[in-house]
Amino acid sequence: MIKRTFGLAALVLACAGAATMMPAGQARATDAKVDCHLVYNLSGWSLIYKHAEGTGTITCENGQKANVKIEVVGGGLTAGKYRINNGKGEISDVHDISDVFGDYAQAGAEAGVVKSSSAQVLTKGTTSLALAGTGEGVNLGVSVGKFTITRR
Repeated sequence: MIKRTFGLAALVLACAGAATMMPAGQARATDAKVDCHLVYNLSGWSLIYKHAEGTGTITCENGQKANVKIEVVGGGLTAGKYRINNGKGEISDVHDISDVFGDYAQAGAEAGVVKSSSAQVLTKGTTSLALAGTGEGVNLGVSVGKFTITRR
């Protein structure tokens, strides 16, 4: 009985010591999750290769804000030319605005003539980006690629 109690006490002390040695940044990494909102304009074209560029603004619930550049590249069985005005994006599972920058995996099917709309969910690690927008153009096909957000 004494050996079990001593062993349990040693385990508790070891865990407590490890917790106090953890850097503060790691301890807070799982604390607050922040949602950010993206408003963007995007135009592009595709003919097997897909390319689009645009700009936008990201505003986070914690008050952080950034003007951004957006680039979409990829390929697939696609053809068309399109423009999205005042698209909206919701970015979740971030701790800081710096988490939103980088490459998001993208895959989608597109179909639209003159007035069209699109919606898709992209991922970058544990960060998710849900996009929705309406615009004009002609686009048809299936593609994969990357959606990149950088500071402007």
